[in-house]
Amino acid sequence: MQADLPAALAPPLNPATRQPITPDMLEPIFPREIIRQEVSTQKHIPIPEEVREAYIRLGRPTPLYRARRLEAYLKTPAKIFYKREDLNPCGSHKPNTAIAQAYYSMKEGVGALATETGAGQWGTALSYAARLFDLQCEVFMVRVSHDQKPGRRTLMNLYGAQVNPSPSNKTAVGRKFLAENPNHPGSLGIAISEALETAASSENTKYSLGSVLNHVLMHQTVIGQELLLQLELANATPDVMIGCVGGGSNFGGFSFPLLERKLKGKIDARFIAVEPSAAPSITKGKYEYDFGDAAGMTPLLKMYSLGHAFIPSPIHAGGLRYHGMAPLISLVANQGLVEARAVSQREVFDAALLFIRTEGIVPAPESSHAIRVAIDEALRCKKENSPETIVFNLSGHGLLDLTGYEQYLQGNLR
Repeated sequence: MQADLPAALAPPLNPATRQPITPDMLEPIFPREIIRQEVSTQKHIPIPEEVREAYIRLGRPTPLYRARRLEAYLKTPAKIFYKREDLNPCGSHKPNTAIAQAYYSMKEGVGALATETGAGQWGTALSYAARLFDLQCEVFMVRVSHDQKPGRRTLMNLYGAQVNPSPSNKTAVGRKFLAENPNHPGSLGIAISEALETAASSENTKYSLGSVLNHVLMHQTVIGQELLLQLELANATPDVMIGCVGGGSNFGGFSFPLLERKLKGKIDARFIAVEPSAAPSITKGKYEYDFGDAAGMTPLLKMYSLGHAFIPSPIHAGGLRYHGMAPLISLVANQGLVEARAVSQREVFDAALLFIRTEGIVPAPESSHAIRVAIDEALRCKKENSPETIVFNLSGHGLLDLTGYEQYLQGNLR
């Protein structure tokens, strides 16, 4: 995306000097190829054959569906399409980058990966990818999600990963937050700090991140590249593109190849990034430099942020409970190329239930944010009698989120 941006992406800064960091400063944490991709402004980077083979095993290309039953229920003139990233063994879009990161780590002789996870989708994906390439994997899972989603913990354990509730007693960062609050619910920022500390202090271990950074969003553009070809097959031109955003990986991967078309004047679509009102980084945050983690261990990134000390409410969309937004997403939002919209947990679950009872698919709470706004846009089209084409990314299934759905059905969801 950087090759097509109308403005340059602000560089990460060394927090001590406030000067741009150099690639060598990242080598204790990331594999060298990942660092090269992170700082690259190339338009295309080839996908290694081994990664392509793993994508096929994963179920790529993923299908694009027309939501005809939902359209009929809403009585809208709009056409609604959704790209299905929920059909692979991990149940989300996250393996698109997990496989690439594990592969590059293996090629450089790395023995283990440390990471964080919110709802568990990313932790599951990296556990799966690490197993594919014979790597060890340690995951720090936000404590509230660790308690809410035991199925995700079990799935990670089945793939061979060690899973720790965060904050944990395993790291100095975790012990600090537990000393302040023994019942701390955790945050992605804290879990990132714990994973970074583990990578920096463990032999032959690298850190792996599932969102936010440039290389992660680039790996995810396999989604949008497929989508371009599928929309051509369907003889459809999108008017509205919708994705949920936490750190920004699925929205970026889904939208960037089409946003390039908009920048070149080939399409005139609106792009809507949907976030939870419990963690509204774009709609309520400041566009400024901030740390990516709670302990201030990362370089400073220019992004929309609620502040790295922000502790979100324990909503069930654990993958969206992050204080900041990917620098690339933040930039295109700041440039007015992407709209942001915040929605509440209850209205998200209302939309998910309608989707379940029309399309028959149980979506993750994260993906249901996109469904909420897709429904809202379809109802707008009905009011305006406008036959627009709406496309959203179904970034994950909700079959391991049934505790949240049970609370919703019982009327106990906050």
